[in-house]
Amino acid sequence: MDEMLLLTRILLVGFICALLVSSGLTCGPGRGIGKRRHPKKLTPLAYKQFIPNVAEKTLGASGRYEGKITRNSERFKELTPNYNPDIIFKDEENTGADRLMTQRCKDKLNALAISVMNQWPGVKLRVTEGWDEDGHHSEESLHYEGRAVDITTSDRDRSKYGMLARLAVEAGFDWVYYESKAHIHCSVKAENSVAAKSGGCFPGSATVHLEQGGTKLVKDLSPGDRVLAADAEGRLLYSDFLAFLDREDGSHKLFYVIETRQPRARLLLTAAHLLFVAPQHNQSQEGTPSSRALFASRVRPGQRVYVLGEGGRQLLPASVHSVSLREEASGAYAPLTAQGTILINRVLASCYAVIEEHSWAHWAFAPFRLLQGMLAALCPSGGGAPVGAPATPGIHWYSRLLYRIGSWVLDSDSLHPLGMVVPSS
Repeated sequence: MDEMLLLTRILLVGFICALLVSSGLTCGPGRGIGKRRHPKKLTPLAYKQFIPNVAEKTLGASGRYEGKITRNSERFKELTPNYNPDIIFKDEENTGADRLMTQRCKDKLNALAISVMNQWPGVKLRVTEGWDEDGHHSEESLHYEGRAVDITTSDRDRSKYGMLARLAVEAGFDWVYYESKAHIHCSVKAENSVAAKSGGCFPGSATVHLEQGGTKLVKDLSPGDRVLAADAEGRLLYSDFLAFLDREDGSHKLFYVIETRQPRARLLLTAAHLLFVAPQHNQSQEGTPSSRALFASRVRPGQRVYVLGEGGRQLLPASVHSVSLREEASGAYAPLTAQGTILINRVLASCYAVIEEHSWAHWAFAPFRLLQGMLAALCPSGGGAPVGAPATPGIHWYSRLLYRIGSWVLDSDSLHPLGMVVPSS
């Protein structure tokens, strides 16, 4: 079986590469294999603009404040000095405090330093404020945790600051603010925060409908189960459960709670997961034509999602009554079906996350579904286990592979900032 698993993965990776070479996923201007990639056109930030367009200490940006770090606190070991010779540290206190920061902040800052030198030869990145141990910033500033820096260019040319802010966004800072004419403010998520590890999942307490009747907790799904889903036209059908794209037993997660009244439903899912939303002016009462998939973090009250109607025979657009946040410790699970959709707690959702294009994601999993079907036909007793659910909890290897490919092919703002936990580089 180990040999079968290895062979399957080799074939699958080879198939993906062949598809990428022959398809448009890596095509477009300069994106194809063997073609030179043209530089991305960068647009400077405007004065007082911030990206993403939400408050700094919210889930979609750098996340909540976790408490001040002092030299005597246990958390002081979370800070690491940055001695990058390509960065100038103002260090007006002459204590080295501006060089201290979290590892994530250090990684993003070092990446930005390279971008600055490439953008303006002879110019370096300059840090005017880093970790603050003296109380110079506002209450609950992320400077107190080593998660924020204020930056300029070494030549202090203010005409460059708008582009500097854009470069900071591209370098991967979780929140960038053209705060002052004199500097750019950048911050990152906490290393161990809930916000940094949201993923794209449902809680273990969520339920699905089975073909043989009744419901089942999503955490208890296994290959061979057939669950209620819907096709592109909104027609209900039962689809094979293939694998968990992410499975974290008993983990704490922050979920968006989407609630409707008519029909009544309540769905919990993480920020980066996709949920189908009906067009506002479509009067059709059933089916999902012209629907679009949105990140759960973008769903708002008044929008309409698709809920299983009375009798369980059709999907009905239901207006979202409220959207809230709730932390749960029942684990997090991302089930994949052959159809790419699934009804969770009677609400139609995509099986995909991270990228806000359901059809692209479903296409990207075509090789996985194909080989899953081939293995099921060749080894019916194996239940498709070789490429099915991972033997241990965590993100499925195929999802990780696609994420790395997507990170290269797509612009950084095409991927949800909370979509996948990846090691800092």
